Amino acid sequence: MQTPQRQYPLSLVVNGEPVTAEVPATRRLVDFVREDLGLTGTKVGCEVGFCGVCSVLLDGEPVAACHMLALQVDGRQLTTVEGLSARPACTRLQEAFISEGGFQCGFCTSGQLVMGTSLLEKHDVCGMEPGDIALEMAGTACRCTGYYGIHRALRKAAQ
Repeated sequence: MQTPQRQYPLSLVVNGEPVTAEVPATRRLVDFVREDLGLTGTKVGCEVGFCGVCSVLLDGEPVAACHMLALQVDGRQLTTVEGLSARPACTRLQEAFISEGGFQCGFCTSGQLVMGTSLLEKHDVCGMEPGDIALEMAGTACRCTGYYGIHRALRKAAQ
């Protein structure tokens, strides 16, 4: 018989709403977000922090949710792709993804939107060189598009 894992209190703000829960010490942030909170826009991809499909904003900075424990975000602000809907930069980016062919299969799109929204809110993307945009978005892998549509979408959303 397996002994139940000890649960620890967790309190944070998710997409502007206070959340309290009890989680085991080993609970990954991505699993907490998807399974405990039901916010399935955050995907599970490589599970080692390379692909970026699990990207979320932690206190406004992009992080790989598969690479963090839920307890590491205690007392902090977490924004998932679902929480970006009220942000003008994300709305412009979503529209640009559609018009510029920024996605094909859609699996990486949530991570691309999280990273892209963060980039748009922090930098003058119109004034950036293509290589600098690629460097800023390097934490989000896309196997389908070749990145051209994604970069076009970022530039269009920035205008």
